[in-house]
Amino acid sequence: MQVNRVVVGPLETNCYILNINDKCLVIDPGDEIDKIKQEIGNKQVVGVIITHYHFDHIGALNYFAKDLILDKSNLEEKEYNINGFNFEIIYTPGHKEDCITIYFKKENIMFTGDFIFEGTIGRMDLEGGSTIDMKKSLDKIKEYDSNIKIYPGHGNSTYLYKENKYW
Repeated sequence: MQVNRVVVGPLETNCYILNINDKCLVIDPGDEIDKIKQEIGNKQVVGVIITHYHFDHIGALNYFAKDLILDKSNLEEKEYNINGFNFEIIYTPGHKEDCITIYFKKENIMFTGDFIFEGTIGRMDLEGGSTIDMKKSLDKIKEYDSNIKIYPGHGNSTYLYKENKYW
């Protein structure tokens, strides 16, 4: 699986395009649909996953078919296989009540939205945020392999072992 990052919008949100052959999965289409479509190219979009519903992560969402959209409302905490994309959904509220993390075990990578960043964690002072939930989510993530590569909603990728020392 190939992971491509497209930085979009005024808050420089990371939109990820995951590719397997002629299919792709989009994570957090935050804005600038033309940049996202250019990265998608001729690939078939098999799903669009939203890590949480803050404006900077969903600005281009209306350009995708509604039946492709996946989020906390229609994803359970379990493993999924969508056209060869194998991943686990982990509920990680704290930054917002609807936050999810997408974990690809085989590739040892996680897409954390605004839950975990390089050198910090997500804000909890916005509507839907909770310090209590954030603590529980961080404790849950500590149970995973510390060598997992993290792809956050903003900024550079990092590794779980580099970040969990801060919590």
